[in-house]
Formats: sequence, C-alpha cells, structure tokens
Amino acid sequence: MKILVVGGTGLIGANVAGKLNNQGHEVVIGSPLHGINIITGEGLSEALRGTDIVIDLSNSSSPEEENALNFFETAGKNLVAAEKLAGIRHHVVLSIVGIDRVQYIGYMRAKKNQEDIVKNAGIPYTIIRSTQFHEHVSTIIAVQGKEDVVNVSTLDFQPIAAEDVANFVVKFALETAKNGTIEIAGPELAPMDQFVSRYIKVTGQHKTVISDNEHKYMFYDFPKSGLVPEGDHQKGKIHFDEWTQNLK
Repeated sequence: MKILVVGGTGLIGANVAGKLNNQGHEVVIGSPLHGINIITGEGLSEALRGTDIVIDLSNSSSPEEENALNFFETAGKNLVAAEKLAGIRHHVVLSIVGIDRVQYIGYMRAKKNQEDIVKNAGIPYTIIRSTQFHEHVSTIIAVQGKEDVVNVSTLDFQPIAAEDVANFVVKFALETAKNGTIEIAGPELAPMDQFVSRYIKVTGQHKTVISDNEHKYMFYDFPKSGLVPEGDHQKGKIHFDEWTQNLK
C-alpha cells in the first residue's frame, strides 16, 4: 500500500516510516524537506495521488497557544480537504491521553480541534491517544529543574516508550479504521516523581528530586490522574527500567 506519513522525520514518524518500509509498503514522507507542506498545501495533492492511508504525526513548532491552534486547524483542514479529493481510505492521527480534561491549556485545546476536524471530515479514521513518552522524562528535568534540584509532582504517570508508540501506530494504521479513539499507555503506573528519580539515578546526574503535591506538569495544572487513561487502554511492552538500561 501507499502510505503518507506526515511528520515522518520526527521521533515517532521516522520510526513508523522505517517499519512500514520494512514491511514492503510504499512510504511517502510528508515534510517540507520532502516537498510536502501541510500548512501551505504545497505538494499535498501529488503526495496523496494513489495513497491508501494517511498517518498524521505532525506537531506545531511551539506549544504556545496561538501557534498550536493556528497550526493544527490549518494543517487539519488542508489535509482532510485534500484527502477527500484523493479518496483516502484511512486517516490516522496521534493525539494525547487526557486532553478532554485540560481544555484550559491552549495546546491541548489545539489537539482536540485536530481530532474534531478528523472526526467531522467523513473520512474513515482512527485516533490514537497516547500518554507521555519515556523520552519526555529528560524534558521534565530540563524544564522543571534548576541547578542541582528538580521539582516534580506526584501526579499519576504512565509513560510509554516511543518504540511501543510506533508499533501501535503501524498496527492500527494497517487495520480497518475504527472511526473512534484508542488509548495507549506504558505498562507501569506510578507517581511522576518516581520515574524522574529513577531516570536521574541511572543517568548518573547529580540532582535531587523535590516531590510535591501541586499537580503541575511543565508548569501547567493537571488533575491528579489527568495524564493517564481513565478506562480501557492498550499497554506497551517496554518497562521504564528496561528502557533506561539502553541509556547507560
């Protein structure tokens, strides 16, 4: 099959594209570097000609509210309009677990808008909502840390390895469209500060984790369980400690 992977040069996208290529599919990378721009529409019609599946793994250049809202609305509308003309059989989009519960955060509202554009397009679709990635723990330390101290919440956390995310995306993309939402998460649920402490220990950083109950993530307020699935979800296979062993 011919598959367009939008955002195919990113952490998840490059992995997804590689897996699909290895399975013998014709993969088109949707990025400005490859002549396909979902904001301007450049190269989109040509890329969709003869395409069966579109996997949207795109992201805004910044999580800032106005930037994110403009990006996901413009990109979403351009994509579905071109897909209708091309007769796409399945549109897959990667989203975030818990966005319904934090619509006061601009980036989350932008992602929800992206979902709604897909739902209302009349194209067979599957929305995959994922928890935060194992790989994002280093970002928590960078953003919330100061010198040798990192302030981390005891929020519920269930991170998933990017490798597991890529496997789920490939799996669901090649299946019949669900016309609904699937949630994925890591195999382990624990307070966020525990994951950060374990990461710091394995990587040998001289930092102290200061735990708190303020329920903040990247300085945004979240419900205590706002970052984890509320109900049925599919779990990845790679445990956090297994993943950190590859960091040594």
